[in-house]
Amino acid sequence: MYTIGVISDTHARTIHDIPARVLKALSETDLIVHAGDFTHMAVLDGLRAIGEVKAVAGNMDSILLKTRLPQKELFEVAGRTVGLTHSSGGPRGMADRIRDMFTDVDLIIYGHSHEPWNETNRGTLMFNPGRGRYSFGLITIEDEIKAEIIAI
Repeated sequence: MYTIGVISDTHARTIHDIPARVLKALSETDLIVHAGDFTHMAVLDGLRAIGEVKAVAGNMDSILLKTRLPQKELFEVAGRTVGLTHSSGGPRGMADRIRDMFTDVDLIIYGHSHEPWNETNRGTLMFNPGRGRYSFGLITIEDEIKAEIIAI
């Protein structure tokens, strides 16, 4: 079993602005994914001190983060292809816009809306953990992909 801890939209200055419960859960996963809007580099550095991190820049991130992180990422874990983006724009049609960004993926992780989302769109699981101070996500990959949103 491969586990991914997912967080987004932390809008934090330091890693200490993220609830301890979230940090503990992330430390127990194989991979940490942040779907953008850290706001400050110290948050990314803090997460990297906990474990391996895949991340994208969000619209509210510092210039430093925007120059160091991609807007969109495609990676493979446990034999599955994962698309990662922050997203942009309003909530209407967001799931379809994001789904159109990636072809032939098993899972899409995104942020921006601050609204948790865990649904399949055109055969692909789309997952948004919600705002990092109120919820986060755990994804397990075995024979199938299972995702859970955990309220803080």
